[in-house]
Amino acid sequence: MKTDQAYLELDKQLLWHPYTSMSKPSPHFLVEKASGCEITLNDGRTLIDGMSSWWSVIHGYNHAVMNQAIQDQLSQFSHVMFGGLTHKPAIDLAEKLIAITPTPLQRVFFSDSGSVSVEVALKMAIQYWNTQGKVQKQFFVSPKSGYHGDTFAAMSVCDPENGMHSLFNGALTQQFFVSPPPTGLHEPVKHEYLDEIRRLFESHHTQIAGFIIEPVVQNAGGMRFYNPEYLGHIRSLCDEFDILLIFDEIATGFGRTGKLFATDHTSICPDIMCVGKALTGGYMTLAATLTNDKVALGISENDGVFMHGPTFMGNPLACAAANASLSLLMEYNLVEKIAQLEHWMEIALKPCESLKQVKEVRCFGGIGVVELLKPVKLHEIQPKFVELGVWIRPFGKLIYLMPPYVINEEQIQALAKAIYQVVSEEPC
Repeated sequence: MKTDQAYLELDKQLLWHPYTSMSKPSPHFLVEKASGCEITLNDGRTLIDGMSSWWSVIHGYNHAVMNQAIQDQLSQFSHVMFGGLTHKPAIDLAEKLIAITPTPLQRVFFSDSGSVSVEVALKMAIQYWNTQGKVQKQFFVSPKSGYHGDTFAAMSVCDPENGMHSLFNGALTQQFFVSPPPTGLHEPVKHEYLDEIRRLFESHHTQIAGFIIEPVVQNAGGMRFYNPEYLGHIRSLCDEFDILLIFDEIATGFGRTGKLFATDHTSICPDIMCVGKALTGGYMTLAATLTNDKVALGISENDGVFMHGPTFMGNPLACAAANASLSLLMEYNLVEKIAQLEHWMEIALKPCESLKQVKEVRCFGGIGVVELLKPVKLHEIQPKFVELGVWIRPFGKLIYLMPPYVINEEQIQALAKAIYQVVSEEPC
């Protein structure tokens, strides 16, 4: 029987973790169990989770309702192919998604992960224009500081300079980029930014299939919050120049910004919307790309079929988890719950503003950010947080919280105190 240390040695030898070197891997910690907002390590230490496991475990770990939903489905069947067959969990989930997203979104395509849902969205846009006789519309516009996933087409619409994918630029389709939306949720709209988009559209609209953007919050590109009014103006420009508007709600969807979707901070609707991460409450991998009848029926006219079909599309276990997660979400007073979470983080993180290492502290919905003046070294800072009994994974200059919605005020305070202590020890 292997010891825990033997497992950790095998992990170091065999497993290539995300964004990690095999020759000099960052420390990894062996998890024994998880429940609620706490992760228990093999050595008995308990960590308060500030990450929701990359923003997905919104109801906490080991939730009885979620567990039961998966067990019930498992007793029926775990998977069937979605080509030629269907099942109630997928149909129920599609119905729920259509009911809670903006009215024009009436068609749902399931896929395996957020990155793939973006791939699907881009393919939908290109194929739609192809069926409309505009075969030259093959490219996309994306704001810099954006992040849409790690697969190839998704990488092509991520920030080409400061993002994590610049190494692959020579192999990626060269897309069009504009400046990131000016920051400040309540700052007045800067029309020179919209003029930049207009000029690009005027010059290249015959080549542009779609404009893809993370609504209201650019997440992995810097946790940048911007005025939702920009999205209404971008919608109008897309309509004027015959360009599809794509919203990437993978990180912002299902309540993270204080509304069910970041789209709900506006009065407009995209042509295509991607969702993932919290869709299943963090239990299983699943994503969806929603679109309107214009796109779906446009692709389908003249016996057209959409050219995509994942092996595990609409997996019944994942759909059952998503249905249970959405039911739980609907039972919350979501606006009040997330507003309370934002208030707790604002108070708890405010002392960090006094630290000379800190550039800014900002909170929005279920997102709390401490932006530093200099990047941190993950392999050094992560163990410090573990020693303080919290699970926080910074990136670059950002130490941030995206906790489960069921977290309590005391746990938020513990997370914030750990951030304050660790940041105060960082070199200036």
